[in-house]
Formats: sequence, C-alpha cells, structure tokens
Amino acid sequence: MKAPPARHAPPLDRPGATDDATLAVESLTVRFQGLAAISEVSLAMQRHEIFGLIGPNGAGKTTLVNCLTGFQKPTEGRVLVGDADASAWSPPEFRRHGIARTFQAGRLFAEMSVLDNVEVTGVGLGQSRRAAQADARELLDWIGLGDKAGAPASALAYTDQRRLGIARAMMLSPAFVLLDEPAAGMSDSECEDLMEIVAAIPKAFVCGVLLIEHNMRVVMGICDRIHVLDGGRTLAEDVPAAIQRHEEVMAAYLGMEA
Repeated sequence: MKAPPARHAPPLDRPGATDDATLAVESLTVRFQGLAAISEVSLAMQRHEIFGLIGPNGAGKTTLVNCLTGFQKPTEGRVLVGDADASAWSPPEFRRHGIARTFQAGRLFAEMSVLDNVEVTGVGLGQSRRAAQADARELLDWIGLGDKAGAPASALAYTDQRRLGIARAMMLSPAFVLLDEPAAGMSDSECEDLMEIVAAIPKAFVCGVLLIEHNMRVVMGICDRIHVLDGGRTLAEDVPAAIQRHEEVMAAYLGMEA
C-alpha cells in the first residue's frame, strides 16, 4: 500500500501544527455533576507516532478524546496543540488546526455517495469542489475504496464504512488523527487490513495517530507508546512490551491477577 500523491504539503503552516508539534493535556480533570470522569491526567503525543489509549469500559477514554477535539471542555487543566492553549477551542477550531477524529458510530452521510462523503469534508474545510473531489479520489484509492466511490455510503459493508470514516478524517492531511475504536466488530483478517492502514498513516501523511482500541492485538501490534487509564486516572504509560508486563495493567484491564 502506498500513499496518495501529494496535492499539497502537510499543514505545517497551521498555528501549532509544526513538524515537531505535540498534542497534549496537562493535569486534565473533567467532572460531571461533581463526579470526576478524568482526574489529573497528563500526556503528550508527537507527530510521526502511533499513541495507544486503552482502559476498561468507563475509564474515561472517550471523554479524553472529546477534550482533545473540542467536544468537551475540561473542568481543570489544559489542552495544548503545540504551544497553543486549546482548552476553549470549538470542534471546528481543532479541525482547522489539523486535529481530526473518527467516531465509534461512524456519522456517515448514508444516502450520499462514498466520494461525496469525503469530498464534503474538504469543502467544509475551505477547498474548492474540484480540489476536494481530486483529493477525495486519491484518499479512496489509498484506503481501498476507489472502486466504490459512486456507491451510497449505506451500501458499504461495515468494515468499509470504518475505512470511509478514516478517509474523511484524513482530508487535508491533518497533523493528528484520533481514531475511536476503528477495529470494533472486525474479524481477525479485517483487523490485519486495518492495522496496515493505520500503521501507514504517520509516514504517508506526516501525521500522529491516537488510537483508542479494545483489540489488544491491534494496539500491541502497531502502537509506539500506550497510555492506560483506569477509573479516569493514569495507570501506566510505556512501550507495548512494558505495558504487557505491567502487573496493575494486567489486573485492571487485561483481567489477570497481579
């Protein structure tokens, strides 16, 4: 699999999206009616890496991703894009600064064509129809959906819908893309194909990847570092081999005795 031909440079001129940019949270806390969903979490991910975010159900993973994309404002602490404090940014501001995401539920335009689903993202980000359509076709070819560009999104198989969500997120070469359980519901062979796609993103697009995923084979197979949440707090952060040996992680997440 190869990257699509570059029609424009990665977004290195966007504020906070330089080649060595970080996407980070500092002492992040989120409370809902006094209950802490996230407590004092700090992490920083770099471009060029795949950063895993794992933890049991209810650990705070989606809340954290919502803070990193403007869908949730922190109660305390900061969200940083490069050197810029992004804590109060709206979702469109995050996207304009090169932070893209997918959603567990997909959020596709079901009756629009596969091509139009990707093209509309480019137009929404300021591209002309012609430029957006050209980039959309390249992305669909790269991700393996080029032959289905004219089909309605609702006609796609489940796994192809997940690919389409990733293609939409990659429009205009974001600095970081946050993937929320992209392998959910996939077979082993489908997971293998997905791992190839996700593993290729940092080099193909000069883009960091934050991966939320319950499939440990996917996480351990492609992540450079992994951050583990439990009960809204950081339990561990390390390379995959160390996380697999971490006794508290095995007890809390992998269901093994410490």
